[in-house]
Amino acid sequence: MRTDSGQVINLADYRPTDFVLERVDLTFELDPTETKVESRLIFHRREGADTSAPLVLDGDELALAGLLFDQIEMAPDQYTATPESLTVRDLPESDPFELTITTIINPEANTKLMGLYRTGGIYSTQCEAEGFRRITYFPDRPDVLAPYTVNIIAEKATNPLLLSNGNFLGGAGYGEGKHFAAWFDPHPKPSYLFALVAGDLGVIEDTFTTMSGREVALKIYVEHGKEPRAGYAMDALKRSMKWDEDVFGREYDLDIFMIVAVSDFNMGAMENKGLNVFNDKYVLADPETATDADYANIEAIIAHEYFHNWTGNRITCRDWFQLCLKEGLTVYRDHEFSSDQRSRPVKRIAEVRHLKSEQFPEDGGPLAHPVRPTQYREINNFYTTTVYEKGSEVTRMIATLLGKETFKKGMDLYFERHDGQAVTIEDFVKCFEDVSGRDLAQFSLWYQQAGTPLVTASGSYDATAKTFALSLEQMIPATPGQTDKKPMHIPLSLALFAEDGAQLQPSSVTGAEYAGEILHLTDRAQTAVFHCIASRPVVSINRSFSAPIKLHFDQTAADLALLARNETDHFARWQALTDLALPTLLKAARDGHSASADRTFVEPLLAAAADDSLEPAFRAQALALPSESDIARELGGNNDPDAIHAGRQAIMKQVADAGRDVFLKLHETMLTAGDFTPDAKSAGRRALRNTALVYLSYAEASPSRAKAAFDAANNMTDLMQALTILAHRFPDSAEAADALETFRDRFADNALVIDKWFSVQATIPGAKTLDRVVELMENPLFIRTNPNRVRSLIGTFAFTNPTGIGRADGEGYRFLAREILDIDARNPQLAARLLTSMRSWRSLEPVRAEHARKALTEIQQSDKLSTDVRDIVERTLQG
Repeated sequence: MRTDSGQVINLADYRPTDFVLERVDLTFELDPTETKVESRLIFHRREGADTSAPLVLDGDELALAGLLFDQIEMAPDQYTATPESLTVRDLPESDPFELTITTIINPEANTKLMGLYRTGGIYSTQCEAEGFRRITYFPDRPDVLAPYTVNIIAEKATNPLLLSNGNFLGGAGYGEGKHFAAWFDPHPKPSYLFALVAGDLGVIEDTFTTMSGREVALKIYVEHGKEPRAGYAMDALKRSMKWDEDVFGREYDLDIFMIVAVSDFNMGAMENKGLNVFNDKYVLADPETATDADYANIEAIIAHEYFHNWTGNRITCRDWFQLCLKEGLTVYRDHEFSSDQRSRPVKRIAEVRHLKSEQFPEDGGPLAHPVRPTQYREINNFYTTTVYEKGSEVTRMIATLLGKETFKKGMDLYFERHDGQAVTIEDFVKCFEDVSGRDLAQFSLWYQQAGTPLVTASGSYDATAKTFALSLEQMIPATPGQTDKKPMHIPLSLALFAEDGAQLQPSSVTGAEYAGEILHLTDRAQTAVFHCIASRPVVSINRSFSAPIKLHFDQTAADLALLARNETDHFARWQALTDLALPTLLKAARDGHSASADRTFVEPLLAAAADDSLEPAFRAQALALPSESDIARELGGNNDPDAIHAGRQAIMKQVADAGRDVFLKLHETMLTAGDFTPDAKSAGRRALRNTALVYLSYAEASPSRAKAAFDAANNMTDLMQALTILAHRFPDSAEAADALETFRDRFADNALVIDKWFSVQATIPGAKTLDRVVELMENPLFIRTNPNRVRSLIGTFAFTNPTGIGRADGEGYRFLAREILDIDARNPQLAARLLTSMRSWRSLEPVRAEHARKALTEIQQSDKLSTDVRDIVERTLQG
């Protein structure tokens, strides 16, 4: 199952290991450049396995320093060691045996940030997906589960804190100036969940009493002086623990739960059993330094990693092809948590915005792959929005198909049946089949087929028969490696509305399964007939985004306006407003500055903005017109980023002029009284007020109001919004320059806030921003080795500034190619993620597309590419 050499790994080739791992005992003698790792592993040969098969363990840049068999040194002819593997021969046919493996590793030289590394004086680990093999030779695959005992020895002065998974066994002094700590995790786990942290950190502590009455110690470790900024994370953790008990019946299972926040981290966070390691941007928050979005992200990611304790840790993946089984399922769980903590419709809108902006392009481009892929070359490249976000949507559809109670029974059976196992998608789906009696074979195509289904709908009303016929047809586009697609089982939440806005209820529906307002589309084409419909209905399809599809349904502006006023499903209400706006924005992308805003979308939009019966957060989402990337996706090809930008700006200006009085009132009335609080209601008011401020900057064409808001801001949300308006709308103004300088000087010592300063400048529209980015890379505050800093400047520029990266002269793409090659030498994962920003290059107009192709070819032709980057660039060019 190795991937480090770059060969293609196939799901069909899976087979269990020849040897069963019974126990792992690890001893670390920490040293910045020469850490000694002693690994004692007890194996026995699997029943039925080939009795002559050797034991092959994975490595990555390792050197063997010692090897014992049952505590006796092995003869050189009994094993073969290379940096990538250790092969041991002549092993017992049945009796258990013990291998003791010693390696010496250099944590400070580990710039890949995989395995054990040391930065800023802190030792930390990241072992998912295949980082453990950088620590010691090991059967590094998720279906190898064992209990772990870990002993850590280190200098006490520099490493007073010694942490690992599980429960603390004890510690004491260990020779002159050193000490040790021992940890035991009784729950069998795969090596990717191993964690070790050592160094000198501050801590906040609390406790949680589980539903069975056990008291769990809670600890969050951060850099000294930052402890007060971890309070919200602790609160989110406790709410997550309670919610998982209440909703899923899942109780925490160790005596202690720990989170450690580190600043150099390739990922957002890692769910290591009992010892979660986090990127500190998802732990640290206070009103002065964190926006409302930061608070929401901390809440969601704390929950996500905690929920992995059951969906990922207690039950894990049989192999990496099943990654969505832990990630997609856990994303669904954290989405549900956030929906319960905040506003369900607003959360759903945000989820779908993200899905459409990130996953839909992935599904429609050269990097498309099924939710469960059947092959990969580098597993790190499959931590994608398809696995996470579309995987979550597939879980959501199961809940929609079966209903809340039956879905809960299926989850209960899953936890009961598979606790302590490494399982597959088939195991998961079987639980829902068993509790519901429903055959989910066709539905399971969602796991197997890549591409976003296109559903085309049309309707006809028969006034004499009082019937309404809804014809539906589905098409799943060809994707790399998959040209022939089967019809999917698509659950469509549907409602019919009369002209007065009242919902119509049919007496019966023929031609398709229809229950609980869910229409089941299972054939390539179906016609559902709704009976006893008194008048021509207005149809709302895919309410709450019940299926991750593209819907083509020609509805009049009047029908969409009716839904925008009367839909009781607020997601569908937002979708109607979006559908009203899109034709104007698409036309504007072609017409540029001469575009005009159609009143048929402006009037309903402003009516929603002024409707005090709607929650402010929803109104803010409604006013956020489809983005430039949304418009580009809908155009489908031959895209000119400058034209899309100019057209959208023209429409924004016209909406702002038409609604100036509405926006003035919202800006005045949506103030939040008193001190800043991160609750959803207050955040919603700030979101609406700041959205109004954006429109006023268009209506007034002056930086003065935004500058006044910047000067008056008492929280990071308002400060960042004002700074963004100044930098993006008036980049050459004295007000923008002054605000950027003031912001930098005020927060120069706060890395996470300075990341925001870099990002806001990286997203300034226009060709000149590339020169600004290059200049900012020479700023003393730019740290090339810190993933957060690289993502904040180069990543933000590449992913979210189409007019900057997509300069007509191609310099943006050439710049990105150079930076990816430079980063790849240090941190292949980071480089590969940046490269995915070019996945949609074929949708550009021909001149830009050719520039992008040449940049990709430049990367491909480098003779020193990592497997991570080579995999992405070759698929991007071939797709």
